[in-house]
Amino acid sequence: MAYAPPTIASFSSLGPLERLLRLLDLEPIDRDLFRGFHPPDRNRRLFGGQVIAQALVAAMRSTPLDRLPHSLHAYFLRPGDPSVPAIFEVDRIRDGKSFTTRRIKVVQSGKAIFNMDVSFHIEEPGLAHQDPMPDFSPPDEAKMVEGLKQRPFLSFREDHKRLLSETPQDPSQQLWIKANGKVPEDPRIHLALLAYESDEALLGTARMPHRGQYRREKMQVASLDHSIWFHAPVSVSEWLLYCVDSPAAEGARGYTRGSVFTADGKLIASCMQEGLIRLHS
Repeated sequence: MAYAPPTIASFSSLGPLERLLRLLDLEPIDRDLFRGFHPPDRNRRLFGGQVIAQALVAAMRSTPLDRLPHSLHAYFLRPGDPSVPAIFEVDRIRDGKSFTTRRIKVVQSGKAIFNMDVSFHIEEPGLAHQDPMPDFSPPDEAKMVEGLKQRPFLSFREDHKRLLSETPQDPSQQLWIKANGKVPEDPRIHLALLAYESDEALLGTARMPHRGQYRREKMQVASLDHSIWFHAPVSVSEWLLYCVDSPAAEGARGYTRGSVFTADGKLIASCMQEGLIRLHS
């Protein structure tokens, strides 16, 4: 396959999910070294979820198929430049009998913009329990307006009318998410896609109690770190409920966390993130 930076023309014939899948198909340069491209029409800093998902793909390409990632911990070091391809360097930290560890550094123009550790685990039985899922039902996809179908994931917020008000809100929200198209059967792709979407709603939740007290254009917002724990197999081809809350904000940083459930109540992943929320006068 020939790899080249995507163009607006080449992207125009693809659906939203197909575009993302193309970005996740990293170009191999050498052993454990890959190049990643970005949406050609993006003129702001890179979306953090894209970099997380691409780094996870790079890590998985160096790992045996008998084990899947169970956790990742990432730091955003510098804003990503959408006009410059990113280099993904994978360090094979450890290959054990049941656990495998990889460290990924992402570089642009000679500087690290991101690093992430990923731990992989073979499938094995053990103790099991989980928190219950809130009592919600998936949305009717047929009733969703076209404006909600322009991104790689379909997304529907419970109690969305409450969120339209520019008044202080309880720092919690529940979103239904689902891949907006056909996903390859490879379970690793489903994990990468969930990693991408997990960055979508977290930091905004930390701003909800302060609505009406700031102007968005006077605020600097950026993800600082991001962690995911994968508890069970993931299928983004089905509706998933993403429950997000923010227990604290302090010192120009907001702390958020999320739980991902299947429609029948299985807790499959948990996320945490801290982000910069800096106010400018």
